[in-house]
This record gives sequence, structure tokens and C-alpha cells, in this order.
Amino acid sequence: MAAGLSTVCHVKISVSADMLDGIGADIADELRRRGHEVLAHGAINPGEPDDWAHASEAAARDVAEGRADQAVVCCWTGTGASIAANKVPGVRAALCGDAYTAQGARRWNDANVLALSLRTTSLPVLDEILDSWFAAEVTDDANDLASIKHVTEMEQR
Repeated sequence: MAAGLSTVCHVKISVSADMLDGIGADIADELRRRGHEVLAHGAINPGEPDDWAHASEAAARDVAEGRADQAVVCCWTGTGASIAANKVPGVRAALCGDAYTAQGARRWNDANVLALSLRTTSLPVLDEILDSWFAAEVTDDANDLASIKHVTEMEQR
């Protein structure tokens, strides 16, 4: 894989996958290669529940409870992982299939959990998505910030 962006800030990342197919066997190692500290869940951490619901919840809780700065959750389509992660208060998980979507999720939605499909995400695409995810900064646009705030308020009701 490519070296990734040198301007990327290294953070603690919680990662989960419900199986080691596709990028499931590679995602934690790729994050470590980029210099991130990794907390592993699901099939990546033998002995833990490895279904998508439990594994994604564990990674999302790491973010919500401050043990991790962000998370990457994976399942076959990415949909279940995204749904499970979004049930954890304080989590904004985004299912991203390309670099532009990942950049937008961080920039416009302040997403703190990246959901990926084990089926459709190749290693080169993973590299591009992670580059964009970690390089993106949250917008300072008032309308976007108001929407992010509104989502947080909805969650608290």
C-alpha cells in the first residue's frame, strides 16, 4: 500500500470486524503501520463476540467513552456495522465506499466512526479512504456546524 499522508495526526483507533475476509485481516495492521494505537474487537480480537452488532458496538463504545479518538467498524456490507455503531450515544458513524465520501463525512458531518464493507473495499481503496479520513478537518461553516449540533440534540432527546 502507499505510504499514506505524512500530515496525518496519529490517534488511538478502535477497530472491529465480524470476519477476517476481505480487508478484515488487514485493517488493524494498516492502522498500526500508519502509527496509530489500535484497540481491536470482534474477529480481530479472538475471544470476543465476533458478530457485527457486538463488535461494532464495542468499537463505538470505545469512542463514546473516551478510550479511543475514532473507530473503524467493518462487516460484509458495512451497513450493519454502521447501524450498530450509530446506536451508541455520541457516535456519528458513516459508511464510506470511497475517499471523497470519507472526506465529506469527516468534514461536513464530524463523523467519528468510519464504517467499511469487507466485500467491496480493496486494499488500494482502503488506503485512499484512510488517507482522506485522517486528513480531513471539520468544517467551520455555520450551517454544517448547526446541523451537527442538531443531530447531537436529537440524540439527547
